[in-house]
Amino acid sequence: MSDFQLSCCSAADLSEEYFKERDIRYLCFHFEVGGEDFLDDLGKTISPEELFRRMDEGAETKTSQVSVGEYTDYFRSILSEGQDLLHVTLSSGLTGTYNAAMIAKEIVEEEFPDRKLYVLDSLAASSGYGLFMDKLADMRDAGVDIDEVFKWGEENRLYVHHWFFSTDLTYYIRGGRVSKTAGAIGTMLNICPLLNVDFEGHLIPREKVRTKKRVIKRTVDKMADLAQDGKDYSGRVFISHSCCEEDALAVADLVEKKFPKITTPIKLFPIGATIGSHTGPGTVALFFWGEKRVN
Repeated sequence: MSDFQLSCCSAADLSEEYFKERDIRYLCFHFEVGGEDFLDDLGKTISPEELFRRMDEGAETKTSQVSVGEYTDYFRSILSEGQDLLHVTLSSGLTGTYNAAMIAKEIVEEEFPDRKLYVLDSLAASSGYGLFMDKLADMRDAGVDIDEVFKWGEENRLYVHHWFFSTDLTYYIRGGRVSKTAGAIGTMLNICPLLNVDFEGHLIPREKVRTKKRVIKRTVDKMADLAQDGKDYSGRVFISHSCCEEDALAVADLVEKKFPKITTPIKLFPIGATIGSHTGPGTVALFFWGEKRVN
């Protein structure tokens, strides 16, 4: 195995068990619920169910990125153990955390001139970010050195696809991704927006699909159109959801039927507080490797 540490932010939306299994360290984002501060620590402090219950009851939520000082302390703690470090951030299209990490990198590199420290913008979010980390961990475990893993990640990050749908427009309206007028009409007509992450790492509404059954099918159809090798896709698939496991399982079941060459179990993860504070409950996201994102 290569002797370097791989790390990311908690917004990669993997479970604590999976982070440990893959030997990926993580740094926690921050969020507020009703004026109360929390760490996005994979649901240990406040569970997704409790978060979304409080949101449904009207509590306002805010998220904040990891600060330069937190990054500096975090990077310093790992480099002082005698390990090189590759840290991958949540998409710069969603947050300024990449910039904060780069400032911290400059500070810490002066203290550890003999260590390697790379910071990579994932241009990804939620468990799509997690799927990207999973691949980097595969490479590290196969003995690929830190320089090559960083280079590969930089060149291949846009091959991770993210397709989200929501059955509840409330928080997309609040966040400005869906207008109030469109949201009111969409709710009345039972429209479920289908969104993806574009080549710049932004979450973009793409289609308006009526009914949950149809949007589940449309989401999996997108995978058939865009996945590596089409319906012969055999890579890993991650799915995340915000307290709607039944819908996530319906997506997983359809993926298994449409892509018979997938050999590894589809992984389901809860959407964490950083992403969930903006989506609210009722969101399902499908992640896979596909064609390069170009728009």
